[in-house]
Amino acid sequence: MRISFERTGGFAGITKKTTVDTDTLPPNEASTLLRLVEAADLFRLPELITSPNPQSDRFQYKLTVEDNGKQHTVTVSESALPGTLRPLIEWFQTLAQKR
Repeated sequence: MRISFERTGGFAGITKKTTVDTDTLPPNEASTLLRLVEAADLFRLPELITSPNPQSDRFQYKLTVEDNGKQHTVTVSESALPGTLRPLIEWFQTLAQKR
């Protein structure tokens, strides 16, 4: 499974991007990532999740997942982030800060 993560917006407008392939991760990290993707039910989420009350200086996240010939992209605003997706976003933010 290959996942691309991009965070844009925020007060400073700094973009963070990273791409991860579970085949290149240590087994424990790959297992954690797969569990988070499954819990988020990423392939069933709509392509765009927006807040009914947009707020300036909030982050926007874009995840693209490629697995077994399928690809799905989800773009979500920070203020509309579903609870099931939050742990996956947090995992990627931590990873992006290390890179």
